[in-house]
Amino acid sequence: MLYNNLIYFLVAIFTFSTNTPVDSPWMPWWGFLVASVMLLGGFSFVAKRLYSSALTEKSVRYFSIERKLSILAVGCFILWVYFLDLKYYLQPLSLGGKLPILENLGGLSVFFLLFCVIWHQARPLYQQLFHREYNSFGFLLSNIKINLPIVLPWLLLSFTFDILVLLPLPGLKEILVSPWGDLILFAVFVVFLVLFFPPLVRRLWDCRPMPEGQMREKILAFCRTQGFGSEILYWPLFEGQVITAGIMGIVPGFRYLLVTPALLEALSEKELESVLAHEIGHVKNKHLILYVLLFLGFSVFAGALARPMPHFILSSDTYYWLLGKMSLSPDTLLGILGAIPLLVLLIVYFRFIFGFFIRNFERQADASVFRAQGTGVHLISSFERIAVLTGTSREEKNWHHFGLGERIGFLEQCEQNRLAIGRQDRKVYAFMLLYFCCIAGLSFSVQQLDLQKISAGYEVKYAEAVLLQKSGQEPGNSLWPVLLGNLMQSEKMESKAVEAYEQAAKLRPTSVEVNNNLAWLLLTAKDKTLRDPVRALTLARTAVLLDEKGFVLDTLATAFWANRLIENAVESEVRAIRLDPGNRRYYIEQIQRFQSNRWEEEGSGTRGQ
Repeated sequence: MLYNNLIYFLVAIFTFSTNTPVDSPWMPWWGFLVASVMLLGGFSFVAKRLYSSALTEKSVRYFSIERKLSILAVGCFILWVYFLDLKYYLQPLSLGGKLPILENLGGLSVFFLLFCVIWHQARPLYQQLFHREYNSFGFLLSNIKINLPIVLPWLLLSFTFDILVLLPLPGLKEILVSPWGDLILFAVFVVFLVLFFPPLVRRLWDCRPMPEGQMREKILAFCRTQGFGSEILYWPLFEGQVITAGIMGIVPGFRYLLVTPALLEALSEKELESVLAHEIGHVKNKHLILYVLLFLGFSVFAGALARPMPHFILSSDTYYWLLGKMSLSPDTLLGILGAIPLLVLLIVYFRFIFGFFIRNFERQADASVFRAQGTGVHLISSFERIAVLTGTSREEKNWHHFGLGERIGFLEQCEQNRLAIGRQDRKVYAFMLLYFCCIAGLSFSVQQLDLQKISAGYEVKYAEAVLLQKSGQEPGNSLWPVLLGNLMQSEKMESKAVEAYEQAAKLRPTSVEVNNNLAWLLLTAKDKTLRDPVRALTLARTAVLLDEKGFVLDTLATAFWANRLIENAVESEVRAIRLDPGNRRYYIEQIQRFQSNRWEEEGSGTRGQ
């Protein structure tokens, strides 16, 4: 359960933290509230129907329903974030951007709300299966405490970063935003995991020391034979009725061996020792440290990949096609398209790469029983007993553990040939080395990319997309087509410039800028099919009537020249000289040009608009 919830919460955290809030939501605040209530209500209805249909089932069915609803909760949260603009409404929590962790905490609380709906509807079936009465609040609190450790490291890391950035220490801020900043924060994260996390989780999970007695003494005696020391705690997971054990903590003084009461009741002394040997094997093989390094590896690679992602998106025609088809702002669409590959990477990484290592760490820990007991028969019999008592199929697998049948098969193989133990160890070490080499190589390769070269030339395309979208959103505002026309003209995209100016002229026919710029473009376009001297003359005359300026008169003079009215062209340039003596030399050159050349032979101007 906890391994699955790890992925669900990671997806939720990633989805919310990488989302860019919109400038204005597409629905009013009351519409957001109504849609949110409907979303919660519909989710609650589905959860109630599923749990009500399983009141006569076993615990396997309970966990299956919880898994399905958890995936549905992730989908609902993504819907809440991207389609209901959840982050827009939670922005005030960040206190003007000073403490983003408060905003992220608000988003995480919404995700927890979806899980609270699941737990609320699950309570009747839970009470029936595990024979424990809860009131609604107590059951919700119990489940929150179980799952809170999954997100505590992220919350601590984010809170620490926000507080450090707020401190009036410019030197510290420079370090935090530098490449060293991530390493410093990761060091803080590791210290928290090593020293503070295990005692905190112990309290949240309500784990209590195993009382003095014969069972405790036997466990301690076995641990001493293995050179292992740890406090032994009862683990009340699902009222202690789940047959399992666990190890928590890296440093001996902050390390706990967790056992459920059901485990102690179900297994014989030798079988219990084999399970303890398995858990001690995790410690001796440094698996807890390797888990931390696997998280670090993902953070390093994802961080390296996030840097060039926007450049790749902006260099893709698909982005601009989607922008034209959707009502999302360019920044929002860029954020979504940038988040999707990283989200897929996160799911694939933890589901397959992280899962691969977890499964093989478990197999390596299974093999530890041969060093502790000299045989694997007791661990095999414990697996067989667990399968019978829980109704678990030997062939049932999951992403973080091999199936019981596969684990038993491996132990039987090791029983026949102890060389298989060494092969498993070498397999783990070889793949860990390959993993770190791949992470280092891929991260280094990404860092070497020339990002400016990748997205070169797409600044104009992005600006064009923004202006086109603005034109679509405000069809009566002539500002956007004018700006688009200016941009297209400056980039020599003459056909698009004419189209934009035409749209602007319909909206604002008395604009000096629109009439003058369109006239000049119709006179000087390199694409001769766009030229129209007759219409250009009409537009230029209109512009001069609206506002007689030097450059406007120059456009009129060029229009006269194109229509073979040389005297009128010269006269217009003379008037321009009187109004704009600072550009006298340019206007005289224009007069000489009109008198010595034909427009059809030359037909292009060099004046900037």
